[in-house]
Amino acid sequence: MASTKEYLDFVLEQLSGIDEVSYRAMMGEYILYYRGRVFGGIYDDRLLVKPVPAAVKLMPDASMELPYDGAKEMILVDDVDNREFLCELVEAMYEELPVPKKK
Repeated sequence: MASTKEYLDFVLEQLSGIDEVSYRAMMGEYILYYRGRVFGGIYDDRLLVKPVPAAVKLMPDASMELPYDGAKEMILVDDVDNREFLCELVEAMYEELPVPKKK
């Protein structure tokens, strides 16, 4: 099942408190970026983020889920209605996210 544009728009609105959040559509899903670094994505209308230490610390009881078959597990963010928490989460993760590779 592909993700809906409506769910993407909802998540982006929740993250509107921070600048430089962008996305790229990929095979019916959406990859999410903060200041040029991938922090997660929307898969089957679920917000999943990379399991970096800051994310694990902020969501110690969150479940790990596969975005798609063959992928690495990611953390399911189930508190997407909490705008303040989402912004804090993404900002806390930034320093631990991999720097994009040069093309």
